[in-house]
Amino acid sequence: MALRELRGGRRAAPPRNYRNPTPLRAPLFYDLNVDLANTGGQSGLPKPRRPVRIEHPARKNYSLLALNLAPLTSDPRPLTSLVLGTANRKKGLELAELLAPLGIEVRTLADCPEAIAVAETGDTFAANAALKATLQASHLGQWVLADDSGLCVDALDGRPGVYSARYAGPEADDAQNNRRLLEELADTPLDHRTAHYVCHATLADPSGAVRAEAEEYCHGRILDDYHGQGGFGYDPLFEIIEYHRTFGELSPAVKACLSHRARALRKLLPEIQRLMTPRGFSGTA
Repeated sequence: MALRELRGGRRAAPPRNYRNPTPLRAPLFYDLNVDLANTGGQSGLPKPRRPVRIEHPARKNYSLLALNLAPLTSDPRPLTSLVLGTANRKKGLELAELLAPLGIEVRTLADCPEAIAVAETGDTFAANAALKATLQASHLGQWVLADDSGLCVDALDGRPGVYSARYAGPEADDAQNNRRLLEELADTPLDHRTAHYVCHATLADPSGAVRAEAEEYCHGRILDDYHGQGGFGYDPLFEIIEYHRTFGELSPAVKACLSHRARALRKLLPEIQRLMTPRGFSGTA
């Protein structure tokens, strides 16, 4: 029986065994580079694309936001507070400042004595971000926003990549990682030192279900010496070519506009805000 069939001037009810061929719980993937005026249906959103794997973007500047409508068995609590999946003080401050416009209570793992250590065993930024968000969220019973970030240098075939935080060894600090990077690039001329930062951010609800994720990039190059004292990680070596300054030299306000982490968080802010209300959490329009 066709759903649009009319009987006596009234729309016929769907048969009892009718199932929506596109259930709401399926993840929707949107290419954020499309024209947002190109909407699908009455939703006001970009037309959904076919599901794709986002761990290995075809282009380095490919920007994706994945909105995952979690299964009905997910924890029903709206997002009222948020745990950042990091114990790194500088990263925590950076993330907290980006989330400040929402007025939401934010804590880091350093504020959660019961937090667990999650092994970053994934071979992609997306896989590691998902591990940190989902495992921590289900353990704490809290909403968790975790990211996995790193530096990819073209002359080193993408290294250090997912090993950026431990490039010089499991217990390496920023100075040791930077030193190894400079040693490996010692014979590489400046115009061949192009690189990009990657950030994949994942939001998980208290049941451990992924509710949203985004991946973003920031392009630059690696200098042959340290410049500036700001930031952390490889920031004193990573130059934004257009600004002729490294992240170590740029102010936090400028970095909050340009960085890979800031760009990824900006993609997630509308979805986080929607999930802060019971109406938004339920998935209703």
